[in-house]
Amino acid sequence: MPDVIRKAAIALTASLALLATACTGQSGSAANDDASKDTTINFWHAWSAPSEVKAVQSLIAGFEKEHPNIHVNVVGNMTDDKINQALRAGGDKAPDVISSFTTNNVGKFCSSGALVDLNPFFKKSGIDPEATFPKAMNEYTQFDGNRCAAPLLGDAYGLYYNKTAFAKAGIKNPPRTWSEFEADAKKLTIAKGDSYAQLGFMPNYHGWESTTDHYFGQFSPTYFDSSGKSNVAKDPAFTAGFTLQKKLVDELGGFQKLEKFRSTLGDEWGPKHPFQTGQVAMQLDGEWRLGMATEAKPDFEIGVAPLPVPDDQADQYGKGYITGTITGIAATSKKQNAAWELVKYMTTDTDAVVNFSNAIHNVPSTLAALKSPKLKYDPRFKTFLDIAANPDSTTTPASINGGVYLVTIQQFGYDYESGKTKDLESGLAATAKQIDTDIAQAK
Repeated sequence: MPDVIRKAAIALTASLALLATACTGQSGSAANDDASKDTTINFWHAWSAPSEVKAVQSLIAGFEKEHPNIHVNVVGNMTDDKINQALRAGGDKAPDVISSFTTNNVGKFCSSGALVDLNPFFKKSGIDPEATFPKAMNEYTQFDGNRCAAPLLGDAYGLYYNKTAFAKAGIKNPPRTWSEFEADAKKLTIAKGDSYAQLGFMPNYHGWESTTDHYFGQFSPTYFDSSGKSNVAKDPAFTAGFTLQKKLVDELGGFQKLEKFRSTLGDEWGPKHPFQTGQVAMQLDGEWRLGMATEAKPDFEIGVAPLPVPDDQADQYGKGYITGTITGIAATSKKQNAAWELVKYMTTDTDAVVNFSNAIHNVPSTLAALKSPKLKYDPRFKTFLDIAANPDSTTTPASINGGVYLVTIQQFGYDYESGKTKDLESGLAATAKQIDTDIAQAK
């Protein structure tokens, strides 16, 4: 989604803002309003682009048509910071229903009591979340048994590749394993003096969407053990992920050479994105890139495929990293039953989810919507639908202090790829210790 643009920018800010927040709501449900009576509820969301705002308006219009007694006052372009402040304050103008792009904050939303547990509402409505939502989306909307959010469209990460460059290099198919990817990345790299005429892949962690969590999604890591301690130093998936990325960095020219080249390239959200200009032949990215790349009218054919998997997990090819927008009900709301009707409609009504997906160009967030014949999309987009529906696809788990642990892992990635930290084993141990310390302080 174009709004994913803001995800990385607000994730850390929002997490830190939430860390400073006292308990914002009450445990248990205050759902004693009569949802059949005439009422007005407030819905705060973060979308801001004209086409997206129009799509939200259409979504709400569909809801109000089915629930003529419930009127929805919509407030857009709301960051997590503003939402959090309003959840603390409460009152008639505060949101009854919110949506957020930052799945990293689900743990804090749930543990602080800012959003109510939706489990009783799902149960009351006879809806089984595990049978309704894709596995990864079902996972990232709850924390410690508290389902304080529901998925509202999603993002799936895959591999974009330059089919024209592939043909010139004699590569017939997109890589399915990391060893194939490594070979293709080298074959697609064309030197130009001390730089590149074409780079097969930009492996550096600052390389747009090539973050640690997006890489590691293909290794299916376990971020925390059963006691809630960081598993970064114990799960071999992390060692394998860091080792793979560092090998790519070294084999494609080294960190400094790659960073020098990266500094000359276009930014992630403009028309001069290096994949779109043909300067980089393969790109790790989300489903929204397809529309952006197509609109840029590149002079090559765009291919889309799942990201490769480790060679010893070849049978899981087709999985990917999943994240997305979440929605929930404010604990301070005095109209929680009416609010639930809106949340239920937006997240479980198949036609509503499909229509919103068609308008926003995001991945539908229910299993039924993923299979709907009413979906309209470029045939290549089906790759992301399949990744979202794949039970082997992964996400990053919720934490009590939001995405701080992911920032810590990413920071270690910067140090390791650049050579600042050379010992992977001791570096992972120190990273795990820091994560555990931060979580303990947040409790």
